[in-house]
Amino acid sequence: MKQPTNDIARRWFLRNCGIGLGSITAGMLLQQDVAALTHNEGRVNLLAPKPPHFEPKVKRVIYMFNAGAPSQLELFDHKSELIARNGQLPPASLLEGYRAAFIDPKSGLLAGKFSFQKHGQCGMELSEVLPHLGEIADDICLIRSMQTEAVNHAPAQIMMNTGSQQFGRPSFGSWTLYGLGSESENLPGFVVLTSAKGTSGGASNYGAGFLPTMYGGVPLRSKGDPVLYLSNPAGIDSQTQRESLDAIRRLNESSLDALGDPQIAARIQSYEMAYRLQSSAPELMELKDESPETLAMYGIKDPKEANYARNCLLARRLVERGVRFVQLFHEAWDQHGNLKAGVKQNALDTDQASAALVKDLKQRGLLKDTLVIWGGEFGRTPMVQGGNDGRDHHNRCFSLWLAGGGLKAGLTHGKTDDFGFNVVENPVHVHDLNATLLHLLGLDHLKLTYRFQGRDYRLTDVHGKLVKDILA
Repeated sequence: MKQPTNDIARRWFLRNCGIGLGSITAGMLLQQDVAALTHNEGRVNLLAPKPPHFEPKVKRVIYMFNAGAPSQLELFDHKSELIARNGQLPPASLLEGYRAAFIDPKSGLLAGKFSFQKHGQCGMELSEVLPHLGEIADDICLIRSMQTEAVNHAPAQIMMNTGSQQFGRPSFGSWTLYGLGSESENLPGFVVLTSAKGTSGGASNYGAGFLPTMYGGVPLRSKGDPVLYLSNPAGIDSQTQRESLDAIRRLNESSLDALGDPQIAARIQSYEMAYRLQSSAPELMELKDESPETLAMYGIKDPKEANYARNCLLARRLVERGVRFVQLFHEAWDQHGNLKAGVKQNALDTDQASAALVKDLKQRGLLKDTLVIWGGEFGRTPMVQGGNDGRDHHNRCFSLWLAGGGLKAGLTHGKTDDFGFNVVENPVHVHDLNATLLHLLGLDHLKLTYRFQGRDYRLTDVHGKLVKDILA
């Protein structure tokens, strides 16, 4: 029934009026959001540094994500029982309630392909294919008891990086940037570098999800312009470009004043960042000022060759320039077959540069306030796949290592059973790891929230506890 014009009730006004109470409230909140992001002559800066919840141990993160699920049994978790029982069926009690990704769970046990040695004063036991990591054993914290629910690559990678197997959640890097901002004015606060096959999970591994888009990771290309269309087209000089950007900015600021929409603030920020990137990104990617000794330490023979080693060195250069979060993606570890040769080659491609990054940060005084992470999305089965030279996906236990401020260096945390099948001591779930990493950054994972669709979300969802035993 049509509302009588002379019967304007209070309930009708609040519900049907063109502005409405809900619209008024939303507008006020948006204006508050924008006001909180302004500095220096009223300009909006979504990436301005923000205070942490408490005194942090580290200021920045370098995450070497070795996707494809590196085999812990060939790299970090030696099992003599697998050698003794190679080819035998696993105990029936071990397989109760177990569901493998691809293989018959009753496949025979497979001995590790490499020998292990103890390294450093801590006596950390590592594979023979990781000699360079062995050199920094006293600087790292090795976790052998990681766990996750995901059993396939894309959801497991997204789980590790966003705390959920579902698409659309903010990544760890985005949460870090949202919580702390960035100290770099000329480079993105969250930079992504890729080598090998990239990732199965794609951009969801470093996206902002429902956070403002400026908190997402920015991939830098290894060839051509670091960012697509970074160079001006023919006929456009620097002055013309600056005048165009200033005109666009005035229009956007006018809309921002009228609407208070944070997405407009993000658009302003993105234009300005792209302009500054035109000079800062090419300089960053040029390694001519690096010494021959530094290049040799990383194993870089050709400074222009795009590979994992070059990305590790770029990661150090990025954090030196104030970038808050750098993530390397290198997917090459999915050895369902060709296990021995595959792991050996992957270690050859990554071990030297990974260790060199830690050494380089340490000698420059950066390791003490930088968090370095090396790991994948899950582990591999102790049972064989592909004849006698492959392993299936395994989410019940896997390994990764950390280095940097606030961690107990030289520590091996957690323990798996004699077969490397289940965690038997100090389990660390993905949510527990993320809660602990945020803690090192001075962020309480329970308080770092963002309201979306009527619910407060966080990186650890509704889970997560600090892994206090690895904290110094």
